[in-house]
Amino acid sequence: MLQQIGGTWKAPVLWRLKNKPFRYTELEKDIPHISQKMLTKTLKELEADGIIDKKTFAKVPPHTEYSLTAKGKKLILLIESIRNTGLQLMKEEGIDYESMVKEEKKNAGKK
Repeated sequence: MLQQIGGTWKAPVLWRLKNKPFRYTELEKDIPHISQKMLTKTLKELEADGIIDKKTFAKVPPHTEYSLTAKGKKLILLIESIRNTGLQLMKEEGIDYESMVKEEKKNAGKK
């Protein structure tokens, strides 16, 4: 199971889909540093593994939304556990996560 959600980009994509569906362009804008190639590859792999659904709307202009399947929703619990453990370890090491996030957003806005 960890192989299906491992790698650099799968967990960030799934984390964004945990509350609502996203369009491709929304994911691309919301995930810093991901290339179009890697986002496309990640979405295809997650879909092939039955973790996300891809829904295409036949309207003008056409668009596609990605959402979690039941399997994907179960995996969010695993990702949350890993995330919470990581945040706790960072706190124990004196790493200020909130400052890191603010700095990342500030730097992303400069590009």
